[in-house]
Amino acid sequence: MGAVSARLPTFPWDRLEPYKATAAGHADGIVDLSVGTPADPVPAVIRRALADAADSPGYPTVWGTAALRAALTGWCAERLGARDLADTNVLPVVGSKELVAWLPTQLGLGAGDKVAYPRLAYPTYEVGARLAGAEPVVYDDPWELDPAGLKLLWLNSPSNPTGRVLGADELRRAVAWAREHGVLVFSDECYIELGWEADPVSVLHPDVCGGSYEGIVAVHSLSKRSNLAGYRAAFAAGDAAVLGELLQIRKHGGMMVSAPVQAATVAALADRAHVDEQRARYARRRTVLRAALEGAGFRIEHSEASLYLWATRDEPCWDTVGELSKLGILVAPGDFYGPAGERFVRVALTATDERVDAAVQRLTQ
Repeated sequence: MGAVSARLPTFPWDRLEPYKATAAGHADGIVDLSVGTPADPVPAVIRRALADAADSPGYPTVWGTAALRAALTGWCAERLGARDLADTNVLPVVGSKELVAWLPTQLGLGAGDKVAYPRLAYPTYEVGARLAGAEPVVYDDPWELDPAGLKLLWLNSPSNPTGRVLGADELRRAVAWAREHGVLVFSDECYIELGWEADPVSVLHPDVCGGSYEGIVAVHSLSKRSNLAGYRAAFAAGDAAVLGELLQIRKHGGMMVSAPVQAATVAALADRAHVDEQRARYARRRTVLRAALEGAGFRIEHSEASLYLWATRDEPCWDTVGELSKLGILVAPGDFYGPAGERFVRVALTATDERVDAAVQRLTQ
């Protein structure tokens, strides 16, 4: 019964619990900047759509409603510059983490197959490979990988945890290399709406993919842009053959987005005002937190996009976590994202203005 779980690494967040307890003991309470879960309200336009669709007694479809598919293709065209997307080029999923974790299994990967992802990366890429029994492989530059046995290449721009953005030239080179070697590309673009010092580009943009979606799929989420982490609203877009295969598998598995969440997703993608409002909140928090961290002796690397500051004091990350916890501030240790992060911490912008201001005050005392 424990054979599958034995393949997996220790769940990283469990290791943070003692530091969370220390931070929670602060007289003014904890400032949790670790997980990156949205703290601001779900926009009213989305809540109304969810409520209006609450009377949904029938089963939803895995493919989604016609309105949802139109919203997905329309958003990809408007926001990502993707051209000529059809219904078959999009697929709603039950949150992006679910897709990342189960994609290698749904693709039929297993022993002898390899799944590659950035050296500093979201841990679920590795988990997905291990669940399928495939071999996880890390890279610095994807075109330097050995293509033998490599079946799935994850790109991640903007990066979690570093906030690094890959330019169109880098993405184009990665896509060309993968196509040359018959490697399927999935690009995690969940933070693409949150560029600060760079303008992130999708692999679906014609400057990257050359107008063809063959062998490439982009993954997007509404968790961050619309405060919908609790709704589990995400989607994939790209190669129709790949998504068609996943659709057939997911039909059998019952992996369907609930009907009210489908309706909420349509409303969220149609409304730009709430995205701009949320961006402004995050921009303000980013500015004050960055200044406070730098004033406290931290160096910020990358962080040109996403919801995090990638910070270091050139010391072991757990030492930093411990010292900040004494101030009532909880951050994520960089080694959660790979050994290359062992001297960094990831500081999330996802706390209320009041809590962020509390952190700033403690850092600057």
